[in-house]
Amino acid sequence: MNHKRVERIWRQEGLRVPKKQPKRKRLWLADGSCVRLRPEYRDHVWSYDFVFERTLDGRPLKLLTMLDEYSRECLTIEVGRKLSSEDVLRVLGRLFVRRGIPSYIRSDNGPEFTAVAVREWLERVGVQTLFIEPGSPWENGYNESFNGKLRDELLNGEILTSLWEARVLTEQWRREYNEVRPHSSLGYRPPAPEAVMPKPSAAGSYL
Repeated sequence: MNHKRVERIWRQEGLRVPKKQPKRKRLWLADGSCVRLRPEYRDHVWSYDFVFERTLDGRPLKLLTMLDEYSRECLTIEVGRKLSSEDVLRVLGRLFVRRGIPSYIRSDNGPEFTAVAVREWLERVGVQTLFIEPGSPWENGYNESFNGKLRDELLNGEILTSLWEARVLTEQWRREYNEVRPHSSLGYRPPAPEAVMPKPSAAGSYL
């Protein structure tokens, strides 16, 4: 078979040669690691991102996932049909009141995260923003890894029939992820074991 016949069959089948992607130059340290602020303690660096899914009727779902990068704890999974920058502010405000204010928040350059209202509000409360380079999801690696687990362990195995069902199932999965599921990076402990530890009594013994 000569190359002309191969080319003819290729055209008949509608096949196309992928366009060559331009090379990108990255900023690297001397040890070969990508420049990135590393979390040093709980609530030092949070990260957030979106995951997209659909219910059985084909309507879209948008999931906002938020993570403490140091403890690997999932702080929340907000589920809605649409989530805007105002929804991001609402979720952040709720978490800040309940948990405290982190030093940094890492995200991509999506409009929900780079909106002027979000950046100005974070600046007023003293949170510094860390935006990853466009097209570099590995710079938000903790959250990307979490989102992959969420999809593999929940979303790919469930037929979601409604928004309400999606909210219930994601919250159940989040609690199991935080309180039960062992994490190799944490010595095979869950991120938030204190959430299920028995509380000490006044005498100092556990109930």
